[in-house]
Amino acid sequence: MGNVAVTLAERPELEEQAIADGDIWPEFNLHGDTYLRMWPRLSKDLPAYQFSMCDDATGRVIAEAHTVPCWWDGTLEGLPGGIDDTIADAFDRLDNDQPVNTLCAVAAEIPTGGRGTGLAAEILRAMAVIAVRHGLTRMIAPVRPTWKDRYPITPIERYMTWRREDGSLQDPWLRLHERLGATIGPAAPASYRIEASVAEWESWLGMALPETGLYSFPGGLSPLAVDREKDEATYLEPNVWMIHDLSALTAG
Repeated sequence: MGNVAVTLAERPELEEQAIADGDIWPEFNLHGDTYLRMWPRLSKDLPAYQFSMCDDATGRVIAEAHTVPCWWDGTLEGLPGGIDDTIADAFDRLDNDQPVNTLCAVAAEIPTGGRGTGLAAEILRAMAVIAVRHGLTRMIAPVRPTWKDRYPITPIERYMTWRREDGSLQDPWLRLHERLGATIGPAAPASYRIEASVAEWESWLGMALPETGLYSFPGGLSPLAVDREKDEATYLEPNVWMIHDLSALTAG
């Protein structure tokens, strides 16, 4: 017995058992333009690339994962700007019948109780299987570093290089990707953009933003830029590109 990855194309009814995004992500993360406009299209238009991890004994959904097929030329310089750019490219290619060659691991959604259990590694391996199934030759991931919110004012370009005494990466999520054979690529400092009014941000964060300036806030990986005169606040969430070896992930 164990866990099994099942795509929405195989079992569309799994969408009814979906884990609420609010149980996974901070409230503010549910208000990016990409999330609001394009996230529903993942299950509707790319069901073969979205899957649930189900308990083999009970069939219960214990985690979910989202991926998109995209195009990457294989160079570090050719990597997209991050999540926003990659999802936009994926749907542009789908809508215009353009070729794809790469799987992008957009999100692994694991409830708190399932973290640190090995489930994340299972999800990454299942993503690699999907890539191979669709004839894709590469797999990339714009990783949201687990502990970056502890160091919100540290540039992602520095944070991503921090290592422990044993030589492994300090950040747990980056470290797992590297342990599974991924190589660390460049930073994506503006991977995911969220822009809204000051009042909206105050409601999401449960804190006052009384003047123009930069604010650190709970769960934020970088500061929030507030402009009271324009009544807007902008958050650019940084990610780190990890580049996977499909053969390493699918071996055995």
